[in-house]
Amino acid sequence: MKITDVAKARYTTKSFDSTLKIAPELIEQLRELLRYAPSSVNSQPWHFIIANDDAGKARIAKATSGSFSFNEAKVKNASHILVFCARKNIDEDYLETLLAQEQQDGRFPNDQTRQGQDNGRRFFVGLNRQSDAGISAWIEKQVYLALGTLLLGAGTLGIDACPMEGFDAAILDGELNLSSKNLCSVVVVALGYRASEDFNAKTPKSRLPENAIFSEI
Repeated sequence: MKITDVAKARYTTKSFDSTLKIAPELIEQLRELLRYAPSSVNSQPWHFIIANDDAGKARIAKATSGSFSFNEAKVKNASHILVFCARKNIDEDYLETLLAQEQQDGRFPNDQTRQGQDNGRRFFVGLNRQSDAGISAWIEKQVYLALGTLLLGAGTLGIDACPMEGFDAAILDGELNLSSKNLCSVVVVALGYRASEDFNAKTPKSRLPENAIFSEI
């Protein structure tokens, strides 16, 4: 299988079959995939919350009330729901935690290399703290790198997915008590298997032509 075949075959699933569940060993692969997702200067400024039963999904579905009710069925009928959370900031304790983990994992052959990694990460964290967009925008970029990794991985495993920004983040953050953990919700992903009536499964993909999105210099 070519990776481009997966990219062309996967799509945003609009209706899930609530009777079909993802096998635990496949979920474990997706968890591992997220753990090893790329991030700028190995910052890993994320946390993932997984719901796989009706009670957990119902808690997340609270954030799809009102204006976002069009996403409620997706949350409740999918096999698993993932909440992608971003750290609200990158503080000194977190920087030290990252460096200690890298040390433990054997990434530094000497103290000079260790110091270089620490300096480089602090440079980019500081640079983005001073930018117009701020550190939160930079952190969210890293979360979306993990999202892209998950979507392609799910497609490779034959798992359908629907990423959603259509939810009330204030409700979800409160329901999951994220603020106390220095986190905020960014995107919710429904994972499972499409229902037979899912209209989007039969809708052709539409993408701009290559000459509109590529230039060679």
